[in-house]
Amino acid sequence: MEFDFLSPVETNLIIDIKRLSSQHLSNKVVFHTQEDFPDISKIKIAIIGVPDHRGASSLNNECDLSLVRLNLYSLFPGNWSRTIADLGDILPGNSPEDTYFALQKVVSKLLKNGVIPIIIGGSQDLTYALYRCYDELEQMVNLVSIDSKFDLGKQDESVLAESYLSKIIIEEPNNLFNYSNIGFQTYYNSQEEIDLIEKLFFDAYRLGEICNSIAIAEPVFRDADLVSLDLTCVKSSDSGNFTNFQPNGFNGKEICALARYAGISDRVSCFGVFNHQASKQEMALIAQIIWYFIEGVHYRSNEYPFGSKDNYTKYTVPTKEEDVVFYKSDKTDRWWIEIPFFANVNNKLKKNSLLPCSHDDYLAACNEELPERWWKAQRKSII
Repeated sequence: MEFDFLSPVETNLIIDIKRLSSQHLSNKVVFHTQEDFPDISKIKIAIIGVPDHRGASSLNNECDLSLVRLNLYSLFPGNWSRTIADLGDILPGNSPEDTYFALQKVVSKLLKNGVIPIIIGGSQDLTYALYRCYDELEQMVNLVSIDSKFDLGKQDESVLAESYLSKIIIEEPNNLFNYSNIGFQTYYNSQEEIDLIEKLFFDAYRLGEICNSIAIAEPVFRDADLVSLDLTCVKSSDSGNFTNFQPNGFNGKEICALARYAGISDRVSCFGVFNHQASKQEMALIAQIIWYFIEGVHYRSNEYPFGSKDNYTKYTVPTKEEDVVFYKSDKTDRWWIEIPFFANVNNKLKKNSLLPCSHDDYLAACNEELPERWWKAQRKSII
């Protein structure tokens, strides 16, 4: 059984959690205990700890996730209906590859059963294992990383958390359709890496862009399957991580807003938080990040995949080269732009597809300014 890799939540911790009032989130969570394992067919969200930090030499591999859980389950839930389960931890294997294998088996099983896993790492190289979980689903994958770096280091380096994206891009089978970075800081990335991101038609948004208008990240998450959050993208004054001091980065409010955008996305099926230290301040922040993601999941509008066009208003914008088609949801006022399918070329797309966008993108198109993401998506669709 895939779930044999999971170690139950510590008994003493469960005792502490059960002391909380019936109003707290703990009362809405089913726990993997020494005596019982949750019925997967009855849950929609699963929380899993993977305390393996060997991919990042600067992190504390003795980090105990109990404080994250205690902080999280001490919060009050919203008017939530989806069942949440804490499946315990995947303990570090003899090698990082052993941990990857166990994580891949567990998460693949959850995805096949329609369960959304929330992974509390561990170092960010675990994102590679999460990406490989989609192999069995036989689909192209859109990965969004909230990170100050692109993590395109050389694969032979020992710091796997700083080179996992290279591993994803190079190794077969290559199911990555798009990678988007939210919040990169230029001085942490070489010009060669920045040029490569552009050459591969990937999307990258600088920290200043997002902080100036955080809403521009919403369409990016709406098109994501897997979201990986590196806690070092939060400035140390807000995260409490003074071991790896970060003078700049997202603040607590902004990182929680991004987590909520990820949760609201009808497409996001896996969410991970990685590269944290053992400070009490950071453990409390992780708990709130997860809370906002879960709240987002409960407010999903079920607009993806694109269903009946009766629920959308179609807008056709004539341009010099071709007509560009937009759709606006009558339910949420969210926007999509159509990526045309070209039958006379080798194409990864089998039909016209829709790319999430914003109302500002539509207004720009009316002025002959087409979104850069639209151009990139067209180029990526052609093999």
